[in-house]
Amino acid sequence: MRAAVLHEIGQDKLEVLDDVEATGFGPGRVRIRVRATGLCHSDLSAMSGVLPQPGPFVPGHEGAGEILEVGEGVSRVKQGDRVVVCWLPACGACPACRRGQTELCLAGFMNAGTPNFRRPGGDVFGFAGTGTFAEEVVVDAGCAVPIPDDVPFDIAALIGCGVTTGLGAALNTADLEAGSSVAVIGCGGVGISAIQGARLKGAAEIVAVDPVASRREAALRFGATRAVSPDELPDAKQQVTGGEGFDYVFEVVGKSATARTAYENTRRGGTLVIVGAGAMDDFLQLNMFELFFDEKRILPSLYGGGDVLRSYERTIALWRAGRIDLEGLITHRVPLTEINEALDQMRTGTALRTCIET
Repeated sequence: MRAAVLHEIGQDKLEVLDDVEATGFGPGRVRIRVRATGLCHSDLSAMSGVLPQPGPFVPGHEGAGEILEVGEGVSRVKQGDRVVVCWLPACGACPACRRGQTELCLAGFMNAGTPNFRRPGGDVFGFAGTGTFAEEVVVDAGCAVPIPDDVPFDIAALIGCGVTTGLGAALNTADLEAGSSVAVIGCGGVGISAIQGARLKGAAEIVAVDPVASRREAALRFGATRAVSPDELPDAKQQVTGGEGFDYVFEVVGKSATARTAYENTRRGGTLVIVGAGAMDDFLQLNMFELFFDEKRILPSLYGGGDVLRSYERTIALWRAGRIDLEGLITHRVPLTEINEALDQMRTGTALRTCIET
């Protein structure tokens, strides 16, 4: 089977190999033929070591495909079903699940420590317990979420992570008020999805902030009312809010420097939503006086901050109704054999989302 493998954390290139085997099939598990997968910045972060991930590993966690085989005890899906890969499945039994905070369930993270591929040289892990940069993957049945026949695989793949994360940050975590002012710092696929969520909620002003001109142009097409470079943000803050700061600011980069910028551009009493996944040794500094005096809400948003399955259903309904644009997020398409081209597109900011066809 063909798969793209990172041999050591810190390498910047993947090797596409034909000697990889998807392992671990058995009771409660399913084998999926991956048909499409998106490249998410989290994949790059895992490759560089920003996000913890044992290696060697197959990156990819934003995928969709069809069920090839189901293990004993699996009843929710069957052979031939079309599915989206959920990298953070809810177990339904832990304290977080019982409280209704299924996005905080740790069951999916536990899968990341178990190899689910093998090569002649030894075991290979899958990123976030999945590893969709492969022709096939074996995962827990809860990771395979059925999708309707009218949802193309490439659209379904985006719903598996980036779109759900960005939309959910606006709709679930922030639950922003109509007529509010919004800034989104970082306008890749997740940031653009947050912009679409803010537009759906009726934000009056949505300022997209990104250093890449093509992403700023794209943000305007997806609902931003203006788009600026990071250096232009102070002027935008003055023009839009009279210098007070935005009602909501979304940080979609995952760095303390941009989180600090986001905090400073949030008005007193406003809401800062942290969407970007950053490093464990990158610390955001706030002094105790400003934290008390400004009364700004700081809301982290993991995977859209809500029930993932309900978020999938909502996204499909909005897409069907033409309320959100998912096709437009896919700016590039490459076969798995050209995966390193996709990595370059992500690093340079030329792509919102690259669809990798396996």
